[in-house]
Amino acid sequence: MTGISGFAQQRVATGAVALSCHRAGRGEPLILLHGFPQNHLCWEAVAPALAKHFDVIIPDLRGYGDSDAPPDDAEHTVYSKRTMASDIVGLMDALKLKRAHVLGHDRGARVAYRLALDHPARVDRLGIIEVLPTLEYWEAFDAELAMSIYHWTLLAQPAPLPERLIGHDPAFFVDHCLRNWTQGKTLEVFAPAALSAYRRQAADPLRLAAMCADYRAGATTDRALDAADRAAGRMIDAPLHFLWAESGFPARAARSATTDGTAPDPGAIWRRWARQVTASSCVSGHFVMEENPEAVLRAYLPHFGAG
Repeated sequence: MTGISGFAQQRVATGAVALSCHRAGRGEPLILLHGFPQNHLCWEAVAPALAKHFDVIIPDLRGYGDSDAPPDDAEHTVYSKRTMASDIVGLMDALKLKRAHVLGHDRGARVAYRLALDHPARVDRLGIIEVLPTLEYWEAFDAELAMSIYHWTLLAQPAPLPERLIGHDPAFFVDHCLRNWTQGKTLEVFAPAALSAYRRQAADPLRLAAMCADYRAGATTDRALDAADRAAGRMIDAPLHFLWAESGFPARAARSATTDGTAPDPGAIWRRWARQVTASSCVSGHFVMEENPEAVLRAYLPHFGAG
C-alpha cells in the first residue's frame, strides 16, 4: 500500500496482531489513528508538518490498511475499541515508548479515548477529531442523525448482510461515503493514491469483514463499555482537545440533543467525559485532515506542545 513521503514503514508485532506502521520525525512521540473507511493515508496532508516537531507514528488499525485482519468473534470483542487500544499499547511497548500523545479521527478517535480511559499512564495529551463518545451518539439517535450516520446500523447488521451488499460494488460504497461526508460533496479533497487505497481496502473481503466487525463492536461491546464507565464515574485524565467540523457529525448530534433552541456545543459533551477539555471548530466536513489541514495543525501543534 502507498506510504507517506518521508515516512518509513515497518510491521510491528503488538501481541495478538501485527500492525503496519509509518514513522518519521523527532521529539516527543505522537501517535495518529485513522478512521473509516480510511487508513494511514488520511494523515498525509498533516503528518510531515507534525514530524517537524514530534516523533510521528501512524499505524493502520487492525483490519485496515496493511495490518492484520483477524476474524471477529460472536461477542464482537475482536474489533472492540478496548482490544484495538490494547494493540496500540502493544505497539508502544514494541517501540519502547512509555507514554505518547495520541490524536485520533473517526474510529481512530474512539480507539484513542478508550486508550486514555483504559491505560491512562500511557497517554500524555489527547486529541479527538470529529467524534463524540460512542454511547452519546447512540443516545442522540433521532431521525435526522439516523439518516446522517446510517452506516452505523448498516455495517452493524449480522454477517454477511453488509459484506454482501457492499462487496457487490465496494468502490461505489467508499466513494459515496467519502463524497457525501465532505462539506463540498466532492472527492477532490482526497489524494488520488489515497482514494485508490481506500477502494482497494474495501474490495478485500477480509478487510471489509473487519470494517463491519468494527461497527458491530460499536453497537454492542463499545457501547456497553462506555455505559459502564459513565456509571462508574470514570473520566479521561489526559488533557483533551476536541476539534469538530461545522458540517460534521458531532455538530449534527449536538443539534439533535439541543431542545431549547441554543446553538449546539459538541465540546460540552466531551466535558462530561474528560477532566480537562478545550474545543475548537473549523469550516469543514467530516474529513478535516484532507478538507482543512491547516485547522488540524492550528489546533494540535500548540495542544501537543510544539514551539
